[in-house]
Amino acid sequence: MTIGQKIRELREEAQMLQRELAYKLEVGDAYLSKIERNQKNLKKEHLKTISKLFKYSYEELETLWLANKVYDLIKDEKKAIDVLKVAEQEIKYRKTI
Repeated sequence: MTIGQKIRELREEAQMLQRELAYKLEVGDAYLSKIERNQKNLKKEHLKTISKLFKYSYEELETLWLANKVYDLIKDEKKAIDVLKVAEQEIKYRKTI
């Protein structure tokens, strides 16, 4: 699931219109629509608002948000999966030092 899909799911479960959430996030309706369709990126500061508004884990939203950023960075690379594996090893290594 992407961050955009999760936002849409949370919004729909709360029976909130797009324009209502857009207003609360201080973004345009069209921009929120593009976020939900993964055509635009959400700003990190919006995660706290969404978390509080829908009583949903900030950490889970942040994980989806970061995954989206990583995906955008490597999506067109032939070695994307290999890059992720190396990055995972790098993270584990750096946490031990």
